[in-house]
Amino acid sequence: MNVFDIIGPVMVGPSSSHTAGAVKIGYVSRKLLAEPLKKAEILLYGSFLATGRGHGTTLALVAGLLGMKTDDSRIPDSMRIAEERGIEITFGEAELRDAHPNSVQLILTGIDGRKLEVVGESIGGSRINIAGIDGISTNFSGDYPTLIVHNLDQPGHVAEVTSMLAHKSVNIATMQLYRASRGGYAVMVIECDQEVPKESIAWLEHLEGVQKVTYYSLKDGE
Repeated sequence: MNVFDIIGPVMVGPSSSHTAGAVKIGYVSRKLLAEPLKKAEILLYGSFLATGRGHGTTLALVAGLLGMKTDDSRIPDSMRIAEERGIEITFGEAELRDAHPNSVQLILTGIDGRKLEVVGESIGGSRINIAGIDGISTNFSGDYPTLIVHNLDQPGHVAEVTSMLAHKSVNIATMQLYRASRGGYAVMVIECDQEVPKESIAWLEHLEGVQKVTYYSLKDGE
């Protein structure tokens, strides 16, 4: 247990789950998109849907998507800032099954056309779980540099990725494997103890059978 488990995060309120957690979900999703945001469809679920506007959840999610962190004084003005930047924001209701009550589905489009769908859960005390990416179940916190590799479910891809990380002296903290069906679409989610070099991500993107590489860096501006 650390001090943040006792007193909570440094944040703009009113709620660590509905506000601070929402900011972090937006922030992590923005970095996963890996290009400036053009459009965001924000679909709320459960308690986020029922009480989100009163708790500032909608403003917090937009603030995170703009790159703000939980202690940013501009969070209450996030919608105005998004409008000034020409970013299209729409809200609706998510159709999720058996999801955490504090959940949101974000459908994002970048200025260069990159698309990303994220399901995020705020699980209390500003802690989050990224529960889905592009329709595939995932499970990571945003507390580590995280490499997400979308590939065809074929032999050899796991070995290629882990060998690359070992060659770059990047230690794996956790590794999870998911697939839609045997021989179909698969995803590797790898939380790392060190940042993955940009040139290694570019190398992965050009491997045969790899369809998409998404990377979450802890460094600002990445």
